[in-house]
This record gives sequence, structure tokens and C-alpha cells, in this order.
Amino acid sequence: MLPTPAPMLAVSGQPPVDAGLWAVEMKWDGIRAIGRREGGKCRFYSRNNRDIGGSFPELVSAFAELEPSGGIVVDGEIVAPEPGTGVPSFHRLQRRMHVVKPTEDLLHAVPVQYLVFDLLMVDGESIMDLAYTERRARLEEWAIDTPLIRTPPYYSGVPAATMLEIAAENGLEGIVAKRRDSTYQPGRRSPAWIKTPLRRTTEAVVAGWLPGSGRYAKTFGSLILGAYDNGRLVHIGNVGTGWTMQDRRALQADLDELASPESPFDTPLPRAVIAAARWVEPRLVADIEFREATGDGLRHPSWRGLRPDKSPHEVTVPLPDH
Repeated sequence: MLPTPAPMLAVSGQPPVDAGLWAVEMKWDGIRAIGRREGGKCRFYSRNNRDIGGSFPELVSAFAELEPSGGIVVDGEIVAPEPGTGVPSFHRLQRRMHVVKPTEDLLHAVPVQYLVFDLLMVDGESIMDLAYTERRARLEEWAIDTPLIRTPPYYSGVPAATMLEIAAENGLEGIVAKRRDSTYQPGRRSPAWIKTPLRRTTEAVVAGWLPGSGRYAKTFGSLILGAYDNGRLVHIGNVGTGWTMQDRRALQADLDELASPESPFDTPLPRAVIAAARWVEPRLVADIEFREATGDGLRHPSWRGLRPDKSPHEVTVPLPDH
């Protein structure tokens, strides 16, 4: 049995201009997952190869029931659509991502879907060396279109800039342009795929916290963020918005468990931060939205949630805006 491939990753950049060479997909605001069905057993794997099927039992069941029967490995995104609009919400998905065995009430309160956008293996045979358009044609033969698992369309011959405008009009996260002739390159961040988000986001390592005051006196006021630069953990700013009070309490419990007497940073920090900081082991990865990246760190950052599907050493310093 071939091993489960790691997801192929996209580089960030402006949309390509040659519509004839590229296909365009919408960018979905969820978590990446490789779906695998073999011998009647179904699994979903995160980017760091963790089995996350327990958190999404309804998707496992729906995947098992897909027709035709047989072995299949696909790439896609698990999303939690907003009621009414159907627009995927990463914040909403947070309620499911960290629950290993969700209750029936939670399954009903936060329904999820699996959006399949690539086919990697069929009956134990890899097709990753085929071109993108050939893999998509094979995927369409499966006609995956159920309430819980479906294949969103891709667009060919349409300018990527036009697709970005359509994404904005529909409240989506952005677009991903993929070369029509590109093979699937497991685990590689390839320029054959270009993602263009409408909002700037980045991952960050939670390195510590600063005490809160007033109504936040029993929790943190802000979190100290880091990222790796040539193997060194460096400070990229602090984030102090984006949580409900319930979220703060839950996250504070995680911070207390990871408490550390020493700073995890490999470079000096501002004196004001050091004076009040409470350090933690750098194990938690956060998803952060921000307005601008500068040499001094992130401007106007806001918390979006934790990323258990990513490891701390994957997190690198975001490129500064020009």
C-alpha cells in the first residue's frame, strides 16, 4: 500500500495573467485534509499527517458511502459553512477542530463539509504524475456531489483577476491558480500553484502572554507571537483581539499547561514585553489576520484560531509589505 501523500502547497502571490495556462479554484477558509478510503476503511489526515477523522465522524461515514466503491485518495478542505450564506468560516470551524469525539448536539450545531479538489490515487495506483486537468477529469468521473462531500468547480480560460473579484463579491477567502499542466508534488510548496488571499493571514507560534486587566484580569490581555527565521524563533508582535470570553478562558488553560520559566525566543525582545511576559513552550500554532507586515512585526493583528494541523517549525516570518 502506498503511503498517504502530504498535501501539495501553493506559494503566495498575485494572480497570473495568462489565463490559457492556468485553472482557477476558489480558496476555501477551512483546514486541509487528505481523504483516504481503502478496504472499506476511511481516514482523514491533516497536513502534519494526524488522523483527524474522529473530529468529523459524519464525513468519515459519507466518504465510506461514496460511489463507486473502491480505493481512493483525494485532496480537499474541511469547511464549516455559515448558516444562510454557506460561506466557509474558519472561526466557526474552530468549534469542531479541537473536539476528538463530538456530541450529537455539536454535530447538529456546527455542520461541516468536505470539498474535494484533487484526485491522487485510485485503487492503490498513484495518478499524481498526471497533469492537473487530467486528474480533475478523473475526479469528475467519480461525480462526487453529496450534501457532505462535493467537488467544487474549477474555471479555465477566465482571467484570474476576474475570479478574484468574484471571490470578493461572494465573501470568499480568495483564489488559487493552478497550472493546467502541473503534476501533484506531495509536501512541496510549488510555484505551479499560486494562492491569492483577499485578506492577509499568517501562522504564528504562541510564545507567551501578557496579563490582562479589568474584565480580563483572570486571563491574558494579549499573546506574544513568534515565527522562525533561518531556524531562529523571532518576535513578530503581539495580538490582543479576536476572542470571546469563553475562548479566552479555554486558551488560558492551554497556556497554563505549557508554562515555561524562560523565553523561547532566540533574539532579544522589547524591554516592555520582557518585563511583564509569562512564557510558554512554543507548541501552539495560531492563525492570525493582519493589515500589514513590517520589519518591526505585524500591524493590527487579530486572532482567528489555533492550527493543530500545523507544526511550529513550519511557521516562518511573513514577508514584509512593499
